[in-house]
Amino acid sequence: MNKIKKFKPIPKFKSEDEEFEFWQKADSTEYFDWSKAKRGVMFPNLKLTSKLVTIRMPIGLVDRLKVKANKMDIPYQSLVKEILFKSLM
Repeated sequence: MNKIKKFKPIPKFKSEDEEFEFWQKADSTEYFDWSKAKRGVMFPNLKLTSKLVTIRMPIGLVDRLKVKANKMDIPYQSLVKEILFKSLM
């Protein structure tokens, strides 16, 4: 006999930060049946979230980043984000 798994209800959140903290600790398999999830779903109206980070770097390094980014025709901050992202993969 197949037993149907009962999922926990997802709580109501007061803020995006509260929801973020919840999902950092929660086991999503207790709330969703991932076997029924659809791949390739797009959310075109979602706003990207970002956080301002201040970092001190030598002037020469910043200048080199700006030159390289200019050659690639992208903003230097985008280049920094790309480099950091690739280094974490």
